[in-house]
Amino acid sequence: MKRLNIAATIALSSCLFIASSGQASEATVEAVVAHLEGVMDTTEQANHSDDFVGVQMTTCRVEVTEPETTATETGGVYLYQEQALVESLASPYRQRFLHIVPGDNYRIASHSFKPDSPEALVGLCEQPSPRAISAADMGEQVCTVSLRASAVGGFVGSTPLGGCVASVRGAVSITNVVVLHEDGMDTWDRGFDAAGTQVWGADSTPYQYRWQSE
Repeated sequence: MKRLNIAATIALSSCLFIASSGQASEATVEAVVAHLEGVMDTTEQANHSDDFVGVQMTTCRVEVTEPETTATETGGVYLYQEQALVESLASPYRQRFLHIVPGDNYRIASHSFKPDSPEALVGLCEQPSPRAISAADMGEQVCTVSLRASAVGGFVGSTPLGGCVASVRGAVSITNVVVLHEDGMDTWDRGFDAAGTQVWGADSTPYQYRWQSE
């Protein structure tokens, strides 16, 4: 079911980048969101390689009150996302809010925010819509991924040159390359210490998140 929706989105992607002034359209924002909403995991990859573990990523829409006080742009779509080991879904190790907005040069910007009180948000996607949060719940903006349409369908994107400032498991900066496609998402998420040495994350093979069967 999800895959059919994504396939339709990919088929339309070539005609979505038609807004004026070199800016992507709200329709393109919705196309990116269609690639993110729902539940995907790395179980298949973990079953074939001891270098990976099963991780579930859950993403859903939220409504933000007074968003202009926190976000860099108004409009767009707000998402809540959490990642957890498949055997510990009640204890996610990563939680964030995303603000997906039209960007310049026909790109889409995905701004990520780190909530100040993540423990209060666990399981938010299990609540019925609308899932209303306040601007203060979003926390601090920590990174941005710039996405563009892929020639083979879907979207590809990356963090800025040099990555984003972080303080996660010995890393002071993180970089990421993301590929959104009909089967899910591939992501090269890496953390680097102050000397520029990679301390965690993907090497030659990306994390391969795939849509759960419905």
